[in-house]
Amino acid sequence: MKKHNLVILSACSFLFALSGTASAGDAAAGKSIYDGKGACASCHGATGAGDGAAAAALDPKPASFAAGAFRLDTDGDGKPGSDTDLANVIKNGGAKYGGNAAMPGRADLSDDEIASLVAYIHALKK
Repeated sequence: MKKHNLVILSACSFLFALSGTASAGDAAAGKSIYDGKGACASCHGATGAGDGAAAAALDPKPASFAAGAFRLDTDGDGKPGSDTDLANVIKNGGAKYGGNAAMPGRADLSDDEIASLVAYIHALKK
């Protein structure tokens, strides 16, 4: 009986690991979206330092992804800048969570594109 439970537990652990991997974004694809369709670099800057061309006109300034300076905790877990927080702000905009109204919601991006953007944003942290 114990051997049977161990097999089931191992199979469940394997499937759980696969499900986590499948939802992870592709940072290389995220860079392409960040620089192109997403237009993120115009405010957050090419290196994610919050120094894009439009940043000078914004108050508050865009988040510095390079510094990992995240302000919004959209899921209330006490940890701003989690994957969920970033995905929520990208999808719904900053104003919905008390952030900058200049951060538009990007409902036009697919969940996979948003996951890839999140992966790239995390990769920018120095």
